[in-house]
Amino acid sequence: MHVVDLFAGPGGLDVAAHWLGLHATGIEWDDDACATRDAADLTTLHGDVRAFDYTTVAASVLAAGPPCQTFTVAGTGKGRELLGTIRLIVKQIAHGDDVSAQIKELSDERSGLVLEPFRWAFDAYYAGGPYDSLVFEQVPAVLPIWTAMSDALEDAGYDTFTTVVKVEQYGVPQTRRRAVMIARRKDIGPMAPLNPTHVAYRRNSSNQPLDGSLPECVSMSDALSGVGRGYGVEHFNLVSNYGSGGDPSKRGIRHSSSPSFTITGKATRNRIESIQGANHGNLSVSDAGLFQTFPIDYPWSGRNQSQQVGNAIPPRMGVHLLASALGLEFKTCDLDSAVKRKWDGSFGCIPTTPKKAEVNAGIAPHTTDQPR
Repeated sequence: MHVVDLFAGPGGLDVAAHWLGLHATGIEWDDDACATRDAADLTTLHGDVRAFDYTTVAASVLAAGPPCQTFTVAGTGKGRELLGTIRLIVKQIAHGDDVSAQIKELSDERSGLVLEPFRWAFDAYYAGGPYDSLVFEQVPAVLPIWTAMSDALEDAGYDTFTTVVKVEQYGVPQTRRRAVMIARRKDIGPMAPLNPTHVAYRRNSSNQPLDGSLPECVSMSDALSGVGRGYGVEHFNLVSNYGSGGDPSKRGIRHSSSPSFTITGKATRNRIESIQGANHGNLSVSDAGLFQTFPIDYPWSGRNQSQQVGNAIPPRMGVHLLASALGLEFKTCDLDSAVKRKWDGSFGCIPTTPKKAEVNAGIAPHTTDQPR
């Protein structure tokens, strides 16, 4: 089975596909991200996604994580201003209309990139060779667009699932919220539920749920255990590069027994301190990668490596999304082992089994409910 990944970045979804035994081809324009992909021996088409189409790569799974800068709170906000217009264009694409002129007229062309995976999906659909499964992810502000796309995909014969996930609920040692859309053709079988495996992080309180049904979220200490880190101390504090409560002089602080702050492109500006306040320098690119669940020896290359890490989808989250889209189940312990592996010889290291339709009856297709 083959996955084509648009806006593939340094390879977060490729790593996830690799662990699941899936072949992947990523399309990425950034030279530095491509340098990392080349060093990791990932199959890559180096260029602008808009210069390709669904015929470029023969694949049954379409995945995409379009650039998010215009939709983030910290970004320009242009994408959020254009949400209504973009949702109208989604309907036109679903009807088979040529929308190239409308996209060119957008006040910020980067906002139109969120439409590219949908264009690929419906071009393939109208050509008679629809993708079996789709996996899209972006910042939470994009959820209304994913919902509009889901409406159209339901009419085209897909089951869909849209939500905002908290990645620490899926074993990623950081707090990070992402809007996701998963779709699978109804005629080829059911999706698998996207069920959390860990409890959500709760600041200033124990992460252990009262009923003990889920384990506490993975901490920074957990992520660094057995990899020769620790910054010379058993416990440490991570001091955020960002101000707290709107005050740039008040930096957020998290103890290593908690998940990290969201790993952004500026993650290596976060400072490591001992409990006594001694400065142990800034977070390294490698350790930021670990908090994203990349392998410890992942070959970050090129420039702007911190930005590459921050832009990537966490591979562990990618496994959950791909498995759900493909109707596959796996054991959490196998994923735990995969995350601790070095980047060698681990193709297909997470055994999977198909989700049976009768067991899958509890999934809620096309819902925007957030996991609790």
